Amino acid sequence: GLLSVIQKLKGSPEQELRIVLLGLDNAGKTTLLKRLASEEVSTITPTQGFNIKSVHSHGLKLNVWDIGGQRSIRPYWKKYLGSTDLLIYVIDSADQKRFEETGQELAELTEEESLTGVPLLVFANKQDLVTAAPAAEIAEGLSLHTYRDREWQIQACSALSGEGVQVEMGACGLCRAGRGPKGLRSHLSSLQDGMNWISSQIMNRKK
Repeated sequence: GLLSVIQKLKGSPEQELRIVLLGLDNAGKTTLLKRLASEEVSTITPTQGFNIKSVHSHGLKLNVWDIGGQRSIRPYWKKYLGSTDLLIYVIDSADQKRFEETGQELAELTEEESLTGVPLLVFANKQDLVTAAPAAEIAEGLSLHTYRDREWQIQACSALSGEGVQVEMGACGLCRAGRGPKGLRSHLSSLQDGMNWISSQIMNRKK
């Protein structure tokens, strides 16, 4: 199971992994990154270029690249995709007017040759807002179930409160949706399981 995968990763000589964090402007990427790195999130400014944080989990060093999401910056995303082990895509679940736009950007990303087969983790952010769409609904709107060339997962979270994004062990749940013969499924899972999924997908790709 996933536990054995993590144990194998701990003994692997290659323990430094590259994760690219993308999404539209104001999706909450930088706040999410700071939460992952257990940093203060009270003051956040829009990312004009990129931020890099190192997050340690399961004996791994995860180098996370947070790239600005403004329209003028998006054409440069492809320059940061080389040697990516995992793509994290952040969506503002409450900004339904931009769902089509963010879906188009994600679809174009998954067509990039440098991301072929790279696992995809979608964070349905801002779930603390009453207008936020459920993660399963967003997954269906993005047609994630049609992605047959890679493993993917979607997780509901609030980067502002920290629910669903902390790397450390915790009690809060996260919503997962996966693909299968019966379509989308949603359920609560442990925070640790989410990190296990990231590590297992990275290891499977490196085999």
